[in-house]
Amino acid sequence: MPHHTADLCDAYPDQVRVLAPLFTHYGGRHVFHGPVETILAYEDNSRVREALSEPGEGRVLVIDGGASLRRSMVGGDLAKLAVKNGWSGVLVHGAVRDVHELEQEPLGVLALGRVPRKTEKRGLGTRGISVSFAGGTFSPGNWLYADRDGVVVSAGELG
Repeated sequence: MPHHTADLCDAYPDQVRVLAPLFTHYGGRHVFHGPVETILAYEDNSRVREALSEPGEGRVLVIDGGASLRRSMVGGDLAKLAVKNGWSGVLVHGAVRDVHELEQEPLGVLALGRVPRKTEKRGLGTRGISVSFAGGTFSPGNWLYADRDGVVVSAGELG
């Protein structure tokens, strides 16, 4: 079965949570899916770099950046690192930068917006906890499916 969000909503109406349509595609892939890994960090992407430096194994990194549009949580260098390490995509409840570079990478990148300012590196943030935003809760091991229609989350793999 295709992993398109509309098809998943039709086939599994009681098993998917649909996120509010707040996110814009910035990466080179507009259809992506995978198991969820989470980070909670505000204007500090130290934990993001840490996670994307590890084998992604097709996972999607969900970053709760507190909806901050003041500093970018992911840019071109981190996108390249994510691709190199096999991540499927990133969902940022915050901002990204280097959009011209993100568009060139075969990586799903969704974010609230873009801003040229980088984050501070203070080593702050928490990995592997449940985070909630845009009408959804994300826990490690959930599955995220994204395409041009939107983003859905399920407790496990569908299809």
